[in-house]
Amino acid sequence: MFFKNLMIYRLAAGWDMTAEALGEQLARKRFQPCGNQDQETRGWVSPTGDEFLVHQVGDQWLIALGLEQKLLPSSVVKLEAEERAEVIAEQQGYRPGRKQMKDLREQVMQELLPRAFVRRSKVFAWIDPVGGWLGVDAPSQRRAEDVLEVLRQSLDSLPLSLLRTDRSPVSAMADWLAGSEAPAGFTIDQDCELRSVTEDHAAVRYVHHPLEGDEVRGHLTAGKLPTRLALTFDDRVSFVLTEKLEIKRIDFLDVVKEKLDEMGAEDARALFDAGFALMTGELQRLLSAVVEAMGGELRPLLEAA
Repeated sequence: MFFKNLMIYRLAAGWDMTAEALGEQLARKRFQPCGNQDQETRGWVSPTGDEFLVHQVGDQWLIALGLEQKLLPSSVVKLEAEERAEVIAEQQGYRPGRKQMKDLREQVMQELLPRAFVRRSKVFAWIDPVGGWLGVDAPSQRRAEDVLEVLRQSLDSLPLSLLRTDRSPVSAMADWLAGSEAPAGFTIDQDCELRSVTEDHAAVRYVHHPLEGDEVRGHLTAGKLPTRLALTFDDRVSFVLTEKLEIKRIDFLDVVKEKLDEMGAEDARALFDAGFALMTGELQRLLSAVVEAMGGELRPLLEAA
């Protein structure tokens, strides 16, 4: 159980919820498979395959949003509708109009949906009720918002906001690159994206390329700003930091995985729990260090939210 990405949110101070109460409220939106005419359904599933919607290890919680989607490409619907339109044109002597074509596509959609292939997936979210963190293992804010939308529909109250820091990620990353020096505890790796703020939006991407030296500083001087920067924290976790304060491409390094082996989990459930406990501990340390490197958290804005 290791997240690959982390969309970061803050729970307001004083959020009062137990794991049992959370599970009861999530049950309001328990996952149900698609019906014949459903294109997509979303709902809560057990993270571990048992009957519980909240998996608790120590004071850390794990939840999972299940998604099911019918795979019916619009091109298939359009082709079938066009073929039927040709038949109708031969019968009535002229092609169907715009409204008739719209109705025809809807009819084709309704007929094909029950036979469409189904794709299922899960999106995991980590809740730290003590530290006030909520992190979604999603590659984009849009996918994370799917989780938050269903979470808001399920809970009586969800006082949540994005993490805000004193310095913007762009400003901080620019300073680190300009000085070829990462903040304490971090090292700069070899992946980076620099993007111009002018209308042309020119971008330069470095992959497996040294970032110290005059070349990168020249782009910064020319007005390009960093939107992504690969970093390693404490020689334990590597990741890519984005301009939106997203943490992507998380990789827990060998020293962390060796610690998991040392825990000596005896079965699959014990191994899962050990991995989750180890991951959340590392993420807590990482998030605290990121916030410190950004000059601290803007708590007044959080409390106002």
